[in-house]
Amino acid sequence: MIGITVLGATGSIGISTLDVLSQHQDRYQVLALTANTQVDKMLALVHQHQPKYVVMADPDAAEKLELSLRSAALSVVILSGVAGLEQVSALDEVTVVMAAIVGGAGLLPTLAAVKAGKRVLLANKEALVMSGSVLMNAAQESGAVLLPVDSEHNAIFQCLPEHYADGLAHVGVKRLLLTASGGPLRNLSASELYEVTPDQACAHPNWVMGRKISVDSASMMNKGLEVIEACWLFNTSVDTIKVVIHPQSVIHSMVEYVDGSILAQLGSPDMRTPIAHALAWPERITAGVKPLNLFDVARLDFEPPDLGRFPCLRLACEAAKQGGTATTILNAANEVAVAAFLEGTIRFTHLPKIIEQTLEAVSSTGAQTLAEILSADELARQAATRYITTVD
Repeated sequence: MIGITVLGATGSIGISTLDVLSQHQDRYQVLALTANTQVDKMLALVHQHQPKYVVMADPDAAEKLELSLRSAALSVVILSGVAGLEQVSALDEVTVVMAAIVGGAGLLPTLAAVKAGKRVLLANKEALVMSGSVLMNAAQESGAVLLPVDSEHNAIFQCLPEHYADGLAHVGVKRLLLTASGGPLRNLSASELYEVTPDQACAHPNWVMGRKISVDSASMMNKGLEVIEACWLFNTSVDTIKVVIHPQSVIHSMVEYVDGSILAQLGSPDMRTPIAHALAWPERITAGVKPLNLFDVARLDFEPPDLGRFPCLRLACEAAKQGGTATTILNAANEVAVAAFLEGTIRFTHLPKIIEQTLEAVSSTGAQTLAEILSADELARQAATRYITTVD
């Protein structure tokens, strides 16, 4: 049996992961589940999957869960806080860690899993965006295997030859074509974007996601973060990555080769496909996904991104080229700004303004140590919080 820790078990990726695991109970054992504050959802998951460990990042939520489990006579070790998250990420009996905690909160437990040499299924793109050099160096030292779960990066991974880590040019790769649906606001004018509500931004046409990542998709910041993540995962530069708007979300990404060939990975827009692929790689297992019917799809459209209406993608690419802690600052500012937008404090069009002001205000430094990264993250959050009160 392969032992699994699911970080972020109550989120959309976590739920999809548990659905795939439930189809292969003869092969996988859920040893640990984690969440932030959603006690009721976690309680239901504990009854269903019976893990040995449960971590609630919020201590009060951990206490509530412990009381509920005690009354239900379930024997589970309850942990809390970052220390608890790191502990279940590095358990000896755990082989695979699904890293699906959203945002910077996922960095430390993901890093703990990498340092422990686990197979890490990376759904938390912010961990690489914040600390790519630290995470990749730790993986090299420990022998951890990082497998991408984001549908776009997983698609690229499936389309690359075996020895791509030696350098894309050495295996005949010309560039990576990173597809994007364009989100729910793709066809709105600049004036219409100003009036967008959180509910509109979260109404993704193809994917079921949490509210933070849904706003990122609507602003195109999600694609910018994915560009940065791709640079680290595939040891390449921003200049070799091209973003392609593909509204149908059927082609999940492509790899273009120097001989003119383009390899694409297609499938229904269902996260269980990349999750199952990463879980079983290099084997294949069933995922419960509805087969793609090309006759129903009928057509595939492509267009370039509009950086004028969606400047977050431009800001992300510029931060990637700058290097160092610039991407850490970008990510922190975006998280603060998105939270403010979801609370109704700022407009949708204020997001890139706050991010750009923060990038200008906080100096980028080297990103070789965790201390440097965490310091830049904190400074950026403070700056972004200030700019929220003055943005117009």
